[in-house]
Amino acid sequence: MLHVDLDQFIAAVEVLRNPELTGKPVVVGGDGDPDKRGVVSTASYAARERGVHSGQPLRTAKKRCPDCVFLPVDADAYNAVSDEVMTVLRDTGQPVEVLGWDEAFVGVDTEDPEAYARGLAADIKAATRLDSSVGIGENKLQAKIATGYGKPAGVFRLTFGTWFELLGDRPPDAIWGIGAKTTAKLATLGITTVRELADADPDRLAAAFGPMTGPWLVLLGRGRGDAEVDPTPYVQRSHGREVTFQQNIKDWAQVAAEVARLARQVCDEVSERSVARVVVKVRFAPFVTVTHGVPLTGTIDEAAAAALGMFTPGRPVRLLGVRAEFADGGG
Repeated sequence: MLHVDLDQFIAAVEVLRNPELTGKPVVVGGDGDPDKRGVVSTASYAARERGVHSGQPLRTAKKRCPDCVFLPVDADAYNAVSDEVMTVLRDTGQPVEVLGWDEAFVGVDTEDPEAYARGLAADIKAATRLDSSVGIGENKLQAKIATGYGKPAGVFRLTFGTWFELLGDRPPDAIWGIGAKTTAKLATLGITTVRELADADPDRLAAAFGPMTGPWLVLLGRGRGDAEVDPTPYVQRSHGREVTFQQNIKDWAQVAAEVARLARQVCDEVSERSVARVVVKVRFAPFVTVTHGVPLTGTIDEAAAAALGMFTPGRPVRLLGVRAEFADGGG
């Protein structure tokens, strides 16, 4: 199993478009204005060394790196380059499972996976001028984690034989799929390392996390995971629009008007899809996010209005979103 991950993908695409940015700390997010509300979509390695990372508010990024180059998100450009990368992967004739713009799993049968991985990275480089890292594993979990050890522009293999040597003494959130909250809860049970998680009693974790999640966490601790690549083309399961306000909205009538505007925009963009449910997202100041959804029985704007009616007005609003969820994921 190979996991191919493009290095600093969005920033790298921007550098290709403007070679003068080479080596500079580049931050991509929002409309490119770090004095406005918005979050970092990606940061170049030079920016990351200054404490900037994905998901961080742009204003925080500017404080940490005032001399960073801030650029707006250009999704069309990233989609185009991503399509080129995935074409290279599919041209191998091997099954490819796309995870996003910049990463995919590839299933291969070879006696020298390192050589195959290096050749694949070279093909991507030749086609797009972009660097990539490739993780090798006996399943998706191992390959995904291995990629992080191969960055930047490297190849790394992780197997059952090396799992505990590499990860045994690390905290559980070193494993793909385990986050900080789960790690904190595991710590209350006396489980603070991957090795301890692997040795944990599945029934004990089932009692703490649920009958499915508990035993699954133990399997993750042992390096177990899905070993099949699903080449089924990605199908969008929902589509939405959001707006972040530079000044909080206090008038609920204005909130309703903005939700109606977003709903009409979503309606126009999903006119050929079968919509089952409409969800409205409200982010109250300072940063509390609440969502409500309703089944679609009439029009999207009517459903959005009904979902908005489930909120309690009164607090200032900094972000609004409307999302249409498709009936079958396939339209």
